[in-house]
Amino acid sequence: MSWIPLQALLARPADARPVTLTPRLDHADLQTRALALAGGLAARGVRDLAVHLEDAGELAIALLGAWRAGARVLLPADLQPASRARLAPAVELWLTDQPGDTPLDALLGEPLPAAELDPAHEGLLIATSGSSGQSKLIGKRLAQLAGELEILEECWGARLGTAQVLGSVSTQHLYGLLFRLLWPLCAGRPLGARALPFAEDLQQASLVAGERGFAWVASPALLKRMGDNLDWPALAAVRRVFSSGGPLPAEAAERLQQRLGQYPVEVYGSSETGGIAWRQGGQAWTPLPGVAIDQDGDTGALHVASPWLAGAGEPTADAVSLLADGRFLLKGRLDRIVKLEEKRIALPMLEAALAEHPFVAEARLGVVQENRASLGALVALSAAGLHALRNGGRRALTDTLRQHLAGHCEALALPRRWRLLPQLPANPQGKLPQAEVEALLAAPRPKTPERLAQHEQDGQWQLTLRVPLDLAHFSGHFPQTPVLPGVVQVDWALQLARTLLPLPAHYRGMEVLKFQQLIRPGDHIALTLRFDAARGKLYFAFSQDDKPCSSGRILLGDAA
Repeated sequence: MSWIPLQALLARPADARPVTLTPRLDHADLQTRALALAGGLAARGVRDLAVHLEDAGELAIALLGAWRAGARVLLPADLQPASRARLAPAVELWLTDQPGDTPLDALLGEPLPAAELDPAHEGLLIATSGSSGQSKLIGKRLAQLAGELEILEECWGARLGTAQVLGSVSTQHLYGLLFRLLWPLCAGRPLGARALPFAEDLQQASLVAGERGFAWVASPALLKRMGDNLDWPALAAVRRVFSSGGPLPAEAAERLQQRLGQYPVEVYGSSETGGIAWRQGGQAWTPLPGVAIDQDGDTGALHVASPWLAGAGEPTADAVSLLADGRFLLKGRLDRIVKLEEKRIALPMLEAALAEHPFVAEARLGVVQENRASLGALVALSAAGLHALRNGGRRALTDTLRQHLAGHCEALALPRRWRLLPQLPANPQGKLPQAEVEALLAAPRPKTPERLAQHEQDGQWQLTLRVPLDLAHFSGHFPQTPVLPGVVQVDWALQLARTLLPLPAHYRGMEVLKFQQLIRPGDHIALTLRFDAARGKLYFAFSQDDKPCSSGRILLGDAA
């Protein structure tokens, strides 16, 4: 294994070292197709293109081919219609694996000769959104990317050796692009072609890596959800676990250390700055080699300078405390400050205060725009919080949290709207944009269960459901001990069955209705559905841990 600088990936004689193993792509194939793509783009005069490809090997071909042709690649985070419309003025064509867009092979032409890439070329635009959710484009010169890749290899290359690099994060974002694609490509390590967003898929790919070994490029969202169902003794062979995109809770890092014998390497940075610092256990961050840090005397914000920044330096929106040994502590975001009735409120401070309460695992706050603006809170409940909800009710729990916050802020800043969740949602990069926080707060409380799994056998459906913690039907039934109403259970059975079975349109009545065990917030329940068309009867049964909760027959017919 030998290091090939980013700018030389299409210049040196191609060899057979692997790029991806499944599907098989070696460096010689990559070089051939990239140079053919370069020829095709040059012949068409394409200078700016958007690229979104799920296969990391195909993305590598697209990037290198475009850069050899002197074109600039915009990496959109997604292909939603609104994203396309917003980015359309910046690109001439969309190279994706989606119907209606231009596939990679359609752009191949007479190959350009092998040559080094221009380090000064601004070959990459990253489409990203900050905490506000507003999209922006960030340009990167190839020299910036190459410099950061060489630092990653300097820091962790010896530990990785020849390990296959597997990851849960998308290569459409800078962290995944660098760690999952460009770094292993330059180092000659095989990379996983597809993102593996579920722990079971990551385990399966890891256990077939064999003597080559494996390393993980993951998000905090995945790492904190990895449970006891995995083969941890086998997974302990992982060379390194990388985490970025957001903070990894200390308890999750500690669990991984106990299971794997190592703390994850957390990398702190942004699309604007690239990598800034790292830590492996503990709270303090160590700047990456070549990174100089300082602090704004007025705001307390971190200021960063490094070889992979375009200018002399870059301010961040993170408050920090500098330590005497050159490390630093993160103290929260400075750009998530809102005004309510002309008063400035720092959302990170209130979130940190909420997280101190034993009922709360995590919390995010946002502004709710109604008759007058107020704050709302998304709260992921701890085990103690779930117990309090189930045994004291929603009002008592939120009143307790409001009283706790009252010691940290004035009444104006106390949340007026609460949404209770088992865990905070996150995108594939482990982030929860502020726009998504406020969309969740604006949405009504749920009235239907979360459908976790379903399968059919011999005409009978088996569904696994989770009862939302914040289900609207719990209000008033009963205030201090929330219980799922029987009429809602019947409605759920009928409505879910209509999505799976060809049922008659009209309800005619009920038979043999039984309620045997209470269903509570957060319960995982099984629902069995079977329709007897000859008799016009829908059989349903809810159960939990193989114990019956309710059952009955719903009579249906085609005519009223």
